[in-house]
Amino acid sequence: MPTIYYIRHGQTEWNALGRLQGVQDIPLNELGRTQSVHAGHILADLFKRDGESTSSISFVASPLGRARQTMELVRGVLRLPLSGYAIDDRLREIGYGEWEGSTLAEMQAKDPDLFARRQAEKWTVAPPGGETYVVVQARVADWRRGLTADTVVAAHGGTLRALMVVLGLETPESAADLPIEQGVVMCSVTAG
Repeated sequence: MPTIYYIRHGQTEWNALGRLQGVQDIPLNELGRTQSVHAGHILADLFKRDGESTSSISFVASPLGRARQTMELVRGVLRLPLSGYAIDDRLREIGYGEWEGSTLAEMQAKDPDLFARRQAEKWTVAPPGGETYVVVQARVADWRRGLTADTVVAAHGGTLRALMVVLGLETPESAADLPIEQGVVMCSVTAG
């Protein structure tokens, strides 16, 4: 089965402020750009370790700008054309609906009952106008079924949580609260 080299996008100002971005198109900040370049160097080392050639690997990103910026910075480190990658909407971040742009404290103050329910059941409870992780898991599973080659992905923490469940590496309960740093590179040989 294909290997997935998954990169969570670098930091944005909203990440730094603790604001949920969801599908809002917030660009990388200076630290985020540095993290993305560092991820490119890690990826180059992984390719060397695994005997990979960039010519045999697919590259795909979420359509959101922070993931695309991350991918382009990574490709620059690898000395590849910046635009030589696919975009797949199934890799976009979980939609937080009305909660986008808010901090956890602001959401809790606005609707303490829904906030408490969502904290207890993150995989199945959606914010108003948002998505559940169940929905994200379904679209990520659909994307993964189509993999035919080793692939570098630049996307989001929410889609990585869903992918870990799809691959059987985590349960919905454990993945829901899994901390995932910006600019991290995860490598997984996918399960059958």
